[in-house]
Amino acid sequence: MLRKTMDERPDWQAIAEANGFVFHHVDGEIYWDERACWQFTLQEVEDEIEDPTTELYAMCLSLVDDACASQELMEKLAIPRSMWDLIANSWRSGEASLYGRFDFAYNGSGPAKMLEFNADTPTSVYETAFFQWRWLEDKIAAGELPAETDQFNRLHEALVERFGQMFTAGSLVHFSAVADHIEDRATVAYFEDVAGQAGLEPRFVGIDQVGIDESGQFVDPEGYQIGAIFKLYPWEDMMREEFAQQVAMSNTSFVEPAWKAILSNKAMLPLLWERHTGHRNLLPAAVAGSDAAKELAAQPHVTKPFFSREGADIELFDGAQHHKGPEQGYGEEGAIIQAYAPIARHSDNHAVIGSWVVGDDPAGMSIREDASPITRDLARFLPHIILG
Repeated sequence: MLRKTMDERPDWQAIAEANGFVFHHVDGEIYWDERACWQFTLQEVEDEIEDPTTELYAMCLSLVDDACASQELMEKLAIPRSMWDLIANSWRSGEASLYGRFDFAYNGSGPAKMLEFNADTPTSVYETAFFQWRWLEDKIAAGELPAETDQFNRLHEALVERFGQMFTAGSLVHFSAVADHIEDRATVAYFEDVAGQAGLEPRFVGIDQVGIDESGQFVDPEGYQIGAIFKLYPWEDMMREEFAQQVAMSNTSFVEPAWKAILSNKAMLPLLWERHTGHRNLLPAAVAGSDAAKELAAQPHVTKPFFSREGADIELFDGAQHHKGPEQGYGEEGAIIQAYAPIARHSDNHAVIGSWVVGDDPAGMSIREDASPITRDLARFLPHIILG
């Protein structure tokens, strides 16, 4: 594993905008960064990223099964009591999952360590599935990379296949996000395109435009009942909205399903550690305030709220320095302490590995870099290659 300096394609911004990638810069700062790439061997990817992803996801599903049968676990996960039946019924009825993304600490030495699982609304899917593959094709065509260069990346094809497995051809599927959030809207537009390629009929509806008809069913502004909806809106927020009870009473199928709320929750990390103590791809973790957490906090460690995104309200002690993520008010439900694992570093660039799951299978890899060891919302996305 190494970081390679690369020349930018002279027209990459035009290519991005022509393909709907309008958030390649965020607030004037570069987001898509092709001035470098990360290189892996095939063995590194297969043995240290792909295989652990398969094993860890199976462990996560086993935890969901346990939690859906346990009041104690639901309480430990800070899931509102009113949502327990919704989540359990979602799991027991076999509601299908589309995708998720593990975040790994991996630097080419030793096993990858699971930092967390973005199980519900993981972003950077378009950049991973389409734009970094387009970059690779362009670099090979220009003779700047050998013809045998590859990526761990069949994310686009896997998503098309999965939509085709989850829905009957011709089905109307709504797609929703905050309409004026540029990145979220562009991400959902990509999913609409993927669904169309799978033979479905996609229709966008803004989160604030979803209504309820006289029969208590969710409808779009044109009055069409929402039978199925992909929502880029997290369950931890939905479960606490005024309309939360309406979700359980509706006939709407949600992507991601409600049982993903168990896994998009950092409180699941101590539960995984309890069940698989010593697993080579897990980090010791405990709920803040417990004796085990106090022991972890005496060493290099990370403090994470149960619900937090893009590094918000995370605190990290690497043994020498303390680092803090942006303060956004997360942490009311509780926090965990997780043992510290250094992520890949080159100069002042800290890189976290994203490993994607579609259905139950590994499907691709992404890399985000930050000047901080805490990966934040303005972290840059870098492509990767496989050589050797």
